Amino acid sequence: MRPPPPTYWFPAKRYGWGWGPPKAWQGWAVLIVFFALMAGGAILLLPRQVPRFMMWTLFLVAILMAICWVKGERPRWRWGDKDR
Repeated sequence: MRPPPPTYWFPAKRYGWGWGPPKAWQGWAVLIVFFALMAGGAILLLPRQVPRFMMWTLFLVAILMAICWVKGERPRWRWGDKDR
């Protein structure tokens, strides 16, 4: 008997490199928190502190990519249906 396949929060995109929309509620929760933190940073930092907002954005994107890497399907270049 084989163990069940892993459940990914973020499946790989069908075309190109990276991840597609979340397939699990945890992935949707991560995206909601990400966008809420981005909006909060925009409200608090823009338009007066653009460099700080840019650093905030890079920080959040790095965290999002790390979560996608850990909880998502391994990314690789894909050309469509034949890869699935």
